[in-house]
Amino acid sequence: MVYHNAYVYTKDRRFEYGSFSVRDGRFAPAEEAAGEAEVDLRGSYVIPGLIDIHTHGCDGADFSDGDPESLRRMGDYYARHGVTSFAPTSMTLPYEQLEKAFATAVSYRASRGSKAARLVGIHMEGPFFSEKKKGAQNGAFLKLPDYAAFCRLNAGCGGLIRIVDVAAELEGAASFAEKASKDCTVSIAHTDADYEAACAVFDAGASHLTHLFNAMPPIHHRAPGVIGAASERGRVVAELICDGLHVHPAAVRMAFRLFPGRICLISDSLRCCGMPDGRYTLGGQDVFLEGRIARLADGTIAGSATDLYDCMLSAIAFGIPREEAVAAATILPAREIGAEGEVGSLEAGKRADFVVCDAALRRKAVYINGIRV
Repeated sequence: MVYHNAYVYTKDRRFEYGSFSVRDGRFAPAEEAAGEAEVDLRGSYVIPGLIDIHTHGCDGADFSDGDPESLRRMGDYYARHGVTSFAPTSMTLPYEQLEKAFATAVSYRASRGSKAARLVGIHMEGPFFSEKKKGAQNGAFLKLPDYAAFCRLNAGCGGLIRIVDVAAELEGAASFAEKASKDCTVSIAHTDADYEAACAVFDAGASHLTHLFNAMPPIHHRAPGVIGAASERGRVVAELICDGLHVHPAAVRMAFRLFPGRICLISDSLRCCGMPDGRYTLGGQDVFLEGRIARLADGTIAGSATDLYDCMLSAIAFGIPREEAVAAATILPAREIGAEGEVGSLEAGKRADFVVCDAALRRKAVYINGIRV
């Protein structure tokens, strides 16, 4: 199939007028398209399917439920909203519950429907966090970094953990980062670390920063902290929740300047994403959604009720060039999760996951493996 008359987002992070081809569920070289059926996209814009590498749930379902039906609902919801790949994200819970949840990721990959979002790994958020900056994580289950426990969990799910989080100030954090970085991406998160402690963990192997600005000390000119340590290291990518609530629009613009070409948009969505206001749960704790804001009973802001596609549109509305916003929701997360060989751009050989949009990048149609969702 040849799709023509479109503005296609390229691996060089710009839109070019032209066409692209799909064969057997993958993007095909243009020279192989002779004689194929054609589809006129009538001047639409085409971007890669979005990749959410930090999402707990949506549509009433949560990955940490450890329920295969929850993952199925999540995968269907993401696909309908232009998020064609995702890394379900766990909470701070007992290892037994994490094992159960991680097992559902294995079964989902084996039985995923052709029109559901693909699971590209697991993001293990917790339990190696600081009590002071635990945020909406359950403090009852916090632990010191434990590489042996991480290895057991990773082996149990066939190596699906692609990001693991750790608070940099904890005892053993640098040693953990050095070892775990050989297995997956290591991210600093839910941390009260100062600049020196953060530098030590980044230098040991961490290369990612979970939800920039949230659950970490603010940057200060005499105490640059983890944000300062991350921004000056060109290999560190920072996640950003761009729902307009977790981070002020001015701080969103500042983030893209602090981390040029290194911002990864995420949703950090909860089961209340796509649901009405009301009472929900997160990691064994009650969460109350009111007016798009999810909070614990004590008022602590939790994850978001916004999907990644809307986060990308918000970034554009806040002044981020659309080319940068698309990269932050496709190319960057694919690289961070180790899936850039399969998804993240419209290059020949990769999965034909794409979204047809209008000029404002509002969704018109979503395709997974070249099949319309």
